[in-house]
Amino acid sequence: MNIVLETIKSRRSTRKFRSEQIRQAELELILEAGTYAPSGHNCQPWHFLVIQSQEVLDRINDAAKGAMAQSADKHFAERAVNPRYHIFHHAPTVVIVSGDAAASSPVVSAATGQSYTPLADCSAAIQNMLLAAESLNIGGCWIGVINIFFGLPEETEKLAVPKGYKPLFAVSLGYKDPAFAAAAAPRRPGTVDYLR
Repeated sequence: MNIVLETIKSRRSTRKFRSEQIRQAELELILEAGTYAPSGHNCQPWHFLVIQSQEVLDRINDAAKGAMAQSADKHFAERAVNPRYHIFHHAPTVVIVSGDAAASSPVVSAATGQSYTPLADCSAAIQNMLLAAESLNIGGCWIGVINIFFGLPEETEKLAVPKGYKPLFAVSLGYKDPAFAAAAAPRRPGTVDYLR
């Protein structure tokens, strides 16, 4: 099978990592892959903040779980009180992906008048990073629940994301724990139609 297609099919969201830090050379390859994602008008509106301080990762986790505990969402509230749950799954490296809030684009939301391509572009960058990680046998997980943390301005400011950038998602990275083996869920049928 084509190596790209094989990597796409073998990638899984890793939620159990070994404790050792990934090598810098591997991290740089993963980040570089992110920068080669497509972007509207080639504006490349992303910023990647790499966090490898366990103290900082735990502080973010604690603040996020505190906010989750106040959520009306039952699923969030249950996770918040689970002492074993960590929003980054104890990964040694986390990349905060932010989008340029002022990125110029003719594609705007009819509802808000704001450009939405930074969100799409940063999502493409994340997918590139996840596929690059898989190709290096490094586990990765796209973290959407981090948005509850981004809703805490006093906490988010401590990350020192560059002015004009909006934090969107996080990516957890680390060597896969051999005990974690996830098989691909069956693909949902009926998702393709043709007009010919």
